[in-house]
Amino acid sequence: MLHPHTELRFVSPEIGYGIFATHFIPKGTITWVLDELDRVILKEEVEKFSPANKENLIHYTYRDSKGNYIFCWDLTRYINHGFNPNSMITPLGFEVAIQDIHPGDEITNDYGTLNILEPFKCAKDPHHTREWVRPDDIKLMHKEWDLQISEALPLVPDQLQPLYKFLTEKQKADIEQMTKNGKSIPSILNNLCLGD
Repeated sequence: MLHPHTELRFVSPEIGYGIFATHFIPKGTITWVLDELDRVILKEEVEKFSPANKENLIHYTYRDSKGNYIFCWDLTRYINHGFNPNSMITPLGFEVAIQDIHPGDEITNDYGTLNILEPFKCAKDPHHTREWVRPDDIKLMHKEWDLQISEALPLVPDQLQPLYKFLTEKQKADIEQMTKNGKSIPSILNNLCLGD
């Protein structure tokens, strides 16, 4: 489930569409939650798909740590990659804003966190040294991403959270343990698909 203060907009012929904020979304706001409407496609099922739908599957899904494909039922599948993302997947099964997102800002995440299968080159970002997104980025970048997540997660209780009702009881308990009881935040390395 994508944050409700967002909308789909055309970006460019090269990129296609993207998701943009319609209201201010402060750092620490949950921007996406895996919910029961999202489809989990077991890695063993992939071979049953036609070649055309297998291509769609790879293009519009991300893979979890078990190697299963997650197809988001809503507009989440249009969130584009950014080398300096403003939203980040956490090891708790949701995304959080890792910086303030202003009205009109495109919501982005780093596809290096999503267990991609093949490397791809992106337009060079003048504020970042990376040009490629690679399947092993999570191993190389986890310290930077862990820091960004650890700076955002403690802010979760202080923000208005429209998606809180979609969290599982375990996710709610984990947030409370980390923000109120000082339990350490697990590394994003926990999201790494080890089945490849």
